[in-house]
Amino acid sequence: MKILIIQTAFIGDAILATSVLEKLHLFYPQGKIDFLVRKGNEGLFAEHPFLRRVLVWDKQGAKYANWWRLLRGVRAERYDVVVSLQRFASMGLFTALSKAGKTIGFENAPFSSLFSERHTHQIGNGTHEIERNHLLITSLTDSKPAKPRLYPTLSDEESVKSLKTSPYICIAPASVWHTKQFPQHKWIDLISHLPKEFKVYLLGSKGDSELCGSILAAVQKNSSIRIESLCSKLGLLASTALMRDAAMNYVNDSAPMHLASAVNAPTCAVFCSTVPAFGFTPLSEKSSVVQIAEALACRPCGLHGHKACPKGHFRCAEGISTGQLLAVIGQ
Repeated sequence: MKILIIQTAFIGDAILATSVLEKLHLFYPQGKIDFLVRKGNEGLFAEHPFLRRVLVWDKQGAKYANWWRLLRGVRAERYDVVVSLQRFASMGLFTALSKAGKTIGFENAPFSSLFSERHTHQIGNGTHEIERNHLLITSLTDSKPAKPRLYPTLSDEESVKSLKTSPYICIAPASVWHTKQFPQHKWIDLISHLPKEFKVYLLGSKGDSELCGSILAAVQKNSSIRIESLCSKLGLLASTALMRDAAMNYVNDSAPMHLASAVNAPTCAVFCSTVPAFGFTPLSEKSSVVQIAEALACRPCGLHGHKACPKGHFRCAEGISTGQLLAVIGQ
């Protein structure tokens, strides 16, 4: 059995797609499973024990030339099954033209009428994304979705070993979307009130360095808590290796939340403009969602968030108290 899984969206989507990979491997342990992701996400699958190959679509530069190159390779491979979790035209057409024995995807994906099998993808009713994704492989496996999982390499484990010498908390303060991001001053207040026994590590990409640097400077100026910024210093899998053994990981509704889920790390997810009913909540055994207690007529203001609060008050974030966040440590 040769299977191709397609998810060329963002990091969090690729992480959640690993639940499909986990289940397919369980049912087809001798199967040859490949994964197609967008360039930049392939690092999630370095030395992955269940994957034969990771295919990469480079969307920068010669986007469509790269698309055709990938398609030619996939058609030559003659997969038994192609499972597309993507819901955009590029991968809908790709799946339809793959020459796979069976093509499976969501019915709201363009060109899905050409698939062998189609399923509903409905956001907003409380169904988790891993449950929606699992619908695509129910006929190949069973009715129970697996949890997403990532596998840090030995090198990743070694790179963070020296950071684990005392109890610590990880905080990933940034998000691509402003209205998904807990405000800087709120993060500073939280960190300043954390128990002094914990060291705090700030996690993020190179683009998050300014935010983390500002938080670091403010905390060091007014608090004795130990804090260090690891922005751009750790890869994705190394970050998961660090998060796994943290006393708590504070995250937004963004990719770091899914990184934590994929290694069953303790998680406190702060939901500002988005809501848990969308189906992207943390999945770790020890996890909490913190959000404003007050019902706001303007919340949620969108599925992915905005560059600024449409109403100008950002009450969905400002209304969350430091006490709510501190309470999860003792749970």
